[in-house]
Amino acid sequence: MTRRRALGTGFLAGFVAGLLMTVTMLLLASLFGVATPLVIFGDRLSVFIPADTFLSLMGRVGGYNHMKQLGVSSVIAGQLLVGGFGGMIYGLVMRSGKSRFAVTSFVFVLLPLAVVAIFLWPVLGTHYLGLPINRGSVVTLGGLLAAFLVFERSLVLLFRFITRPRIQINDQEFSPPIGRRALLASVLALLAAGGGAELLRRLYRIATFSYDGTQYKGRIVQPITPNDQFYCVTKNVVDPQVNPAFWRLEITGLVKARQTYRLDRLKSLPAVEQETTLMCISNGLDAGLMSNALWKGVPMNVLLNAASPLPSAAKVRLHGVDNYTDTFPLEKAMDPTTLVVYEMDGQPLPDRHGFPARVIVPGYFGEKHVKWITRIEVADESAIGFYEKQGWGPDFIVPTRSRFDQPDNYSTFRSDAAANGIALRGVAFGGDRGISRVEVSVDDGATWREAKLDYPGTKLTWVLWSYDWRPAGPDNYTLVVRATDGEGEVQEWDEERPFKSGTTGFHKITVYVT
Repeated sequence: MTRRRALGTGFLAGFVAGLLMTVTMLLLASLFGVATPLVIFGDRLSVFIPADTFLSLMGRVGGYNHMKQLGVSSVIAGQLLVGGFGGMIYGLVMRSGKSRFAVTSFVFVLLPLAVVAIFLWPVLGTHYLGLPINRGSVVTLGGLLAAFLVFERSLVLLFRFITRPRIQINDQEFSPPIGRRALLASVLALLAAGGGAELLRRLYRIATFSYDGTQYKGRIVQPITPNDQFYCVTKNVVDPQVNPAFWRLEITGLVKARQTYRLDRLKSLPAVEQETTLMCISNGLDAGLMSNALWKGVPMNVLLNAASPLPSAAKVRLHGVDNYTDTFPLEKAMDPTTLVVYEMDGQPLPDRHGFPARVIVPGYFGEKHVKWITRIEVADESAIGFYEKQGWGPDFIVPTRSRFDQPDNYSTFRSDAAANGIALRGVAFGGDRGISRVEVSVDDGATWREAKLDYPGTKLTWVLWSYDWRPAGPDNYTLVVRATDGEGEVQEWDEERPFKSGTTGFHKITVYVT
């Protein structure tokens, strides 16, 4: 066999084997919730990308959903190319002798498994049906082992099939020549690609693209946000759909007595209902990444007290079944308003909002309210979470915010209609400090008028406000809104606060009265 033919045949066999390996990964993810490099490679890599760079890349590719799609497609393309190059190496080796299963299994199964396991170690516990982290790690490794074994066997058998010597009897050839065998291998690749495409379509239908980035704002805003309209931000390509039979909540780390809770045990504990508003750290002044709900669950201090934290404990690090992690001070975890909840507005948590359980941490940005919680790790001061590794923060406490929901920016009103009053409406939020007053200005902040609190809420929620504005006459007006929190502090613009700790400032809109 010539060197050129060995390289070409090896690349074809390796490419097809890589395709079959990718289809195996898709099957494992689709049928058994197994985490594969197709989805967790991006999670592992993203923590090394600074927040500024991450946001810049996201803007260049057209948003977070496009970045997710690009990440998955890049990993698939990378696997196919690596498979092809691996096949080329195999082809060169086969020119000089026969391969042995012990050698090929080490090179194409065990060695890649070790390398991938080391690199993906922090996210190996991911399991989209909700297995606890340790069991999830075993299942992920098992899935990788199966996929790499499919690659090794496919590569070896396809290469042998394509390069098998011809058998001739009385000058008659009874086996297809190498070109026809390569064609058959290509047909197999097309069939595998078709199956993989169908699996990708199935996963796409349940992917997060249709709801990631959901905002809740405008004239539709109600005191309690409907579950299906509650704002949603997720790092995942496909969110977990947890099987409660698999799920466990573990209390581990710097504790005297580790605890494990099944869902029925968690629900048997004394529960509280608490209305709390959540807001994303990247919520713009006029954006709707903020919603309010009535939650039911167990105070986290009940779970922690049962485990007895050690004196060296300073933080809790929360782990979701999707390998997401985040932290906040142990003191905040012991606050009676910090909950592990399993109901949202009287219903079990929807899948996209953390079924079967998530954490509610009043006063902190949404990233701290970890969904699909499966482990509460009591840790020391050095513990950090997923977004903290990217450089978000260091301040995660929600600053006082307010916005207009009505009218829209650049709205135009005729003066005769405006004389009967223009309804100004919006929301204000002060974290866990509540809101005591909302004011509006129709002259770009020169003077202020107190608005009505239509829904005063509680100290843990937003308020809904309104003001009946009657313009003095035709003009262009710059409207501004500001809020005062329950502790008497007036909303302000903090020019020294980095955007990675959440935006501050005043929402302004322009209204034309003609």
